[in-house]
Amino acid sequence: MPQAFVLINTEVGAEDEVFEQLKRFSQVKEVYLVYGVYDIVARVEADTLDELKDIVTWRIRKIDKIKSTLTMLIAEK
Repeated sequence: MPQAFVLINTEVGAEDEVFEQLKRFSQVKEVYLVYGVYDIVARVEADTLDELKDIVTWRIRKIDKIKSTLTMLIAEK
């Protein structure tokens, strides 16, 4: 089952709002507010690599107030 960590930068002050929206997606298995270069880290899981790509591209990246993302596919768990 393909998985990825998605590192997310939000607009200033929008971290909690984006965090709550991410928790609503069934494919987002874990989500954390973090300090540092990124604001949020999410672990996303899907049945196929194409589905994983679609979730990140068409659902997560379309959330209002997300400025940028960096997706890292998990090679091995």
